[in-house]
Amino acid sequence: MLRFLTAGESHGRGLIGILEGIPSGLPLSAEDIDRELQRRQMGHGRGGRMKIEKDHAEIISGVRWGKTIGSPVSLLIENRDWKNWQEGMSPDARHEGSIAPVTRPRPGHADLAGVLKYGHNDIRNILERSSARETAMKVAVGAIAKTFLSCFGVAVGSYVIRIGSVACGTPGSKLRVPDIFEKAEKSPVRCPDEKASKQMVRQIDRAAQQGDTLGGVFEVVVTGAPAGLGSHIQWDKKLDARLAQALMGIQAIKGVEVGTGFAMAEKSGSEVMDEIFYKKSNKSQVTSNKLKEKYSSDSLLVTPHSSLNEGFSRGANNAGGIEGGMSNGMPVVLRAAMKPIPTLRKPLRSVDIITKKAFEAAYERSDTCAVPAAAVVAEAMSAVVVADAFLEKFGGDSIDETKRNFDSYLEYLKKF
Repeated sequence: MLRFLTAGESHGRGLIGILEGIPSGLPLSAEDIDRELQRRQMGHGRGGRMKIEKDHAEIISGVRWGKTIGSPVSLLIENRDWKNWQEGMSPDARHEGSIAPVTRPRPGHADLAGVLKYGHNDIRNILERSSARETAMKVAVGAIAKTFLSCFGVAVGSYVIRIGSVACGTPGSKLRVPDIFEKAEKSPVRCPDEKASKQMVRQIDRAAQQGDTLGGVFEVVVTGAPAGLGSHIQWDKKLDARLAQALMGIQAIKGVEVGTGFAMAEKSGSEVMDEIFYKKSNKSQVTSNKLKEKYSSDSLLVTPHSSLNEGFSRGANNAGGIEGGMSNGMPVVLRAAMKPIPTLRKPLRSVDIITKKAFEAAYERSDTCAVPAAAVVAEAMSAVVVADAFLEKFGGDSIDETKRNFDSYLEYLKKF
């Protein structure tokens, strides 16, 4: 139902995004998108590029007088650094050779595989597009998806649980999800554990002094999603499969798990299956408007028995809110591992693609640690996938039509 494309290079004129499938009538402004873009640029350990760019999304089409009109939404994020690269990244043939080619591939990057695949003799043709600069547009598109989901009481957030060897304590089961998110936003590394946060900052500083980089692990949590998003009937319709692909498509992400993931392999089935409970409710019909009041972001809990589905609940959430490829009404919990950024001040060995001589890889401006930013990107991509599954389930060419369909489904769940 939703599809999007991005285009643009790291030092080109800008990034372009086109999002198709958002219903008409969704209130949307550039400020909604810019707030998410600002979050992506924050985080201790970011590099010099963040001092140059202050990302702003210009809405080119699909929005009129503050609301979507049903046509594709197109966005532009200009690169401020473009002024220094107008000839070096020019589409005009007469500027060819204005800057020297890059011929020394950096280990861990797309450099060597890319030039081999596309037949280039200049690695810049690969590194410009494979750069994580592209994630700015992912976040912009995801901001629209998050705005859409918020109309139905669905929220997406994230927090960092590990950087390098420092891990935070597991957020207590009595903490509300919004409290965890709020604590993360106040941390320079987006970690809700204050003690671990300080240790992470110190470790990033040490790595920077040594010319090294650090990776880490973050969690994304989707709250308020009703049971029934996704499907068990085909591999590419499974919600967890779609989410895993979306997160693995983010630069430098090397592992994804849902719920307790790999830890399940160490335990018996009786320890990890989320038992089902039922208690009949006498509450009146819950509509999508009332849902926002009753299950607003201030009252969504990651605790046993929390569920949006009338009557049914779970004793735990080891499945991460997804069973059989479908959401089950519990919070959707995803975890992703980001490798250390491969661009190092401490050079690694490589081979020139032209001379075939060994050398120590060149340094391109980069971050020491971008795990906090990657978590924000993962929020965006998760929001796009969940919004897609939501529209797949409830349809609607306008927000009002989608709400009517959603309200009807909530009433069905109440009576099931």
